[in-house]
Amino acid sequence: MRIALVNCDPLTEPDIDEAPLLGALREAGHDARTPAWNDPEADPGAFDVAVLRATWDYHDQPDAFVAWCERAAGVTRLLNAPDVVRWNIHKGYLLELGRAGVPIVPTELVERGDARTLGDVLARCGWDDAVIKPAVGAGSAGAMRVHAGDPAAGEAHWRTWLAGRDMLVQPFLKRVEHGGERALVWIDGELTHAIEKAPRFHDGEESVKARDAISSEERTLAAMSLGAAPKGLLYARVDVMELDDGSLALSELELIEPSLFFPYSGEAVRRMVAAIGRVV
Repeated sequence: MRIALVNCDPLTEPDIDEAPLLGALREAGHDARTPAWNDPEADPGAFDVAVLRATWDYHDQPDAFVAWCERAAGVTRLLNAPDVVRWNIHKGYLLELGRAGVPIVPTELVERGDARTLGDVLARCGWDDAVIKPAVGAGSAGAMRVHAGDPAAGEAHWRTWLAGRDMLVQPFLKRVEHGGERALVWIDGELTHAIEKAPRFHDGEESVKARDAISSEERTLAAMSLGAAPKGLLYARVDVMELDDGSLALSELELIEPSLFFPYSGEAVRRMVAAIGRVV
């Protein structure tokens, strides 16, 4: 098969998943390559299947990216599919999942151009320590930790980003400083491994380590989250955090271009290769 692992040009940071997945696909006999979605010379129709991977600049041109996904799906099999991309590209999906009964990190969605100050929002929510981030964003772009006791420090950042984008406000969870955010990797119907991530802001470097096991509570939350999401997924990453009472909540459900931390799990790579091989 001719397989595209779709990325962007230039990459905003190194893709740790590319080498293990590309190598495994080629070892399995496939012609696997890494075209960029934003390369006008790259033709998705030249491939039997195109898998969205390191398209990490999509948040700068979300409408153009969705349009590209729809065009690509017209000439090849695109995974994850355009309907998944449209649903997942705006983090307002968290509120939809919350309404469906999925435990989520408390989230306030503030629409672009809202006149409220950051201090107003924090006061309304009753949060002294919070995280603000764009509703359409990748990595840590635009994310900032803010304190109600010093709102001026984040106000300029808030006003700059809110002028052009919807923003999310969430409480900063103290337990994250000790246990981090947990990323549960799901490939073709199964959770394969889990990663612990440290908090990351202002495009800082990501610090991760492998976790030994996935707990039953994590599995239950992942199943609930994926059960309320669009169907037909090839891959997903379920990011969870501990609330102050120790219970788990969904922080993000990454279905477009998440790092899947393949260097930490040979089984995940093998499962991904086998699933892609069954697509056509």
